[in-house]
Amino acid sequence: MRTVALEEHFSIPAFAQRIGKDAISRRGYRPRNITPGAVNPMELLPEIGDKRLKSMDDAGITLQVLSHAGPNADLVRGPDGVAMARETNDHLAAAIARHPDRFKGFAMLPLQSPEACAAELKRAVKELGFLGALVNGTTEGRFLDHPSYDGLLAAAVELDVPIYIHPHIPPEAVRQAYYSDLPEGASRVLETAGWGWHSEVAIHLLRMVIAGTLDKHPKLKVIIGHMGEMLPMMMARVDQVFQHDIGHLKRKVSRTILDQVWITTSGIFDEPPFLVALLTFGIDRIMFSVDYPFAPDAAGRRFLSRIALSPADMAKLCHGNADALLKLKA
Repeated sequence: MRTVALEEHFSIPAFAQRIGKDAISRRGYRPRNITPGAVNPMELLPEIGDKRLKSMDDAGITLQVLSHAGPNADLVRGPDGVAMARETNDHLAAAIARHPDRFKGFAMLPLQSPEACAAELKRAVKELGFLGALVNGTTEGRFLDHPSYDGLLAAAVELDVPIYIHPHIPPEAVRQAYYSDLPEGASRVLETAGWGWHSEVAIHLLRMVIAGTLDKHPKLKVIIGHMGEMLPMMMARVDQVFQHDIGHLKRKVSRTILDQVWITTSGIFDEPPFLVALLTFGIDRIMFSVDYPFAPDAAGRRFLSRIALSPADMAKLCHGNADALLKLKA
């Protein structure tokens, strides 16, 4: 079956070398611990060619929608950040042009220059053929509910493309308050993939609801990964505890989320969280993803082979929902 994966990553190491080491350190980047003999995903990130295609072919993945991971334009202020975002998108567009049936792209945006984000999104969509944008966590402590990003959100609505909200390393104050004084490697995992990433995206999205941002942009389409970033299990709870404090909103919190948010399976390949997502979001709002190379394509395929869905629902999960949201043509 045609299979689309849309939280799949690449990097440009040469670009990271142009960013000041102090900026990278302040953002919290630290080396990964790799068990001897294990695959280092950082070594796989830059390659958008034969090795990646073989992994996709072996796992039966038809198409990857690529987005940048690692230090990039969202760490760079002013014109240099705007230029780096543009170069990143051009680099990705060139890679897609070599394999247009296998790769598509989400734009990198110069988030430290909010006034330039809408223009770069429009260029990436209209000139480069990108399918939307991916935003990595907070920018200098700001979430997308900050008024400075209103033009970006309006542009996404105008273009009818989604914004994928992806995790990032927590800001320094959060790292110190929640994740300090622990063994270094375990601390890094706890603040990121082990817990912190998922709670951060959930907070990011809930802020956009509670601030009224999604009410202001009711046609904005948002994607979040990792089986809904823990939100599916909290939907009823959120409605219960917020019921007396959302008089400024047009909809219940859960209704807003279900109206405007799609989720992917990226990196979580277990049945219990999938069942919770299915019971809360429904099959029409769940899309398959792997999170390559941080998760292996083969693990995603094994997950698809284990879960029990009707043929029609499996088609929605594997490609139908992504095709509809991203306007993809087989």
